[in-house]
Amino acid sequence: MSISLGVNQYGKAENRVVRIYRDTDRHSIRDLNVSTSLRGDFTAAHLEGDQADVLPTDTQKNTSFAFAKKVGVESPEQYGIALGTHFLTAAPKATGSQIRIEEYAWDRIQVDGEGHDHSFVRRGTETRTAIITVDGRGDDQRVSVVSGLEDLTVLKSTGSEFKGFLKDEFTTLEEADDRIMATSLTARWRYNKTDGINFDEVYEDVKKLCLAAFATTYSRALQETLHAMGKAVLEAHSEIDEIRFSAPNKHHFLYDLDRFGIENKGEVFIAADRPYGLIEAQVVRDDASDPGEAWTAVPSFI
Repeated sequence: MSISLGVNQYGKAENRVVRIYRDTDRHSIRDLNVSTSLRGDFTAAHLEGDQADVLPTDTQKNTSFAFAKKVGVESPEQYGIALGTHFLTAAPKATGSQIRIEEYAWDRIQVDGEGHDHSFVRRGTETRTAIITVDGRGDDQRVSVVSGLEDLTVLKSTGSEFKGFLKDEFTTLEEADDRIMATSLTARWRYNKTDGINFDEVYEDVKKLCLAAFATTYSRALQETLHAMGKAVLEAHSEIDEIRFSAPNKHHFLYDLDRFGIENKGEVFIAADRPYGLIEAQVVRDDASDPGEAWTAVPSFI
């Protein structure tokens, strides 16, 4: 029987990198959770314990912090591209790197109607994400950027139905002509280029487009709403080839108040966190570029 080493990678997970820009009296902040990984020919480390080709994970950690100062954090994507490209120079046996970044947003504390210069409050909405994959070297090097957001919780109190679904002997769900639809949205979109993009501006616009489509689409199913979101994004942004969604249903069930002699006309609900329906979808251009390794090791996504 022959046994071989399979796919492997290694790195430093969840480096909490906070970059404060204090060049003027009005400061700004980029708050990142950075995970780095390298893949390549590290067979000797696995089979013989030989670390000669292994760039330590502690070095990867130190580099993550050093680059926050050395190259700055203009955007998570720009910072991740610089970091991932550097690691392929620092580790000759690495054939690819992947940088995963979560950014936590802070807003200025309002004092007398003005945002304070150096005091902030953590925003409690979504978490911004970026996954940068760098493969190869020289003319063959390919950089892929997948940006996204997680935990964008949205709800519409009407404008949604769910009926006409398949039924069998175990179906108990009643059809709904008017229901609450809510989800905690995860979205990731893949760029077809990396040059000439203001990643901060595109992020804000993609979020705006998704929220507008959620609000204005009469939804006969969450699937229909996700497709409307994706279509709006691709129509507005030629630099994006595809967008993927993961959307757990945040169920709200009408609470039975009849037993107390109280009429409940769609006004009082119980929010149930589990079990939940999980809807996932990809919206992609017909002529989309080959994603290469862009989605490799991206967890919990179709």
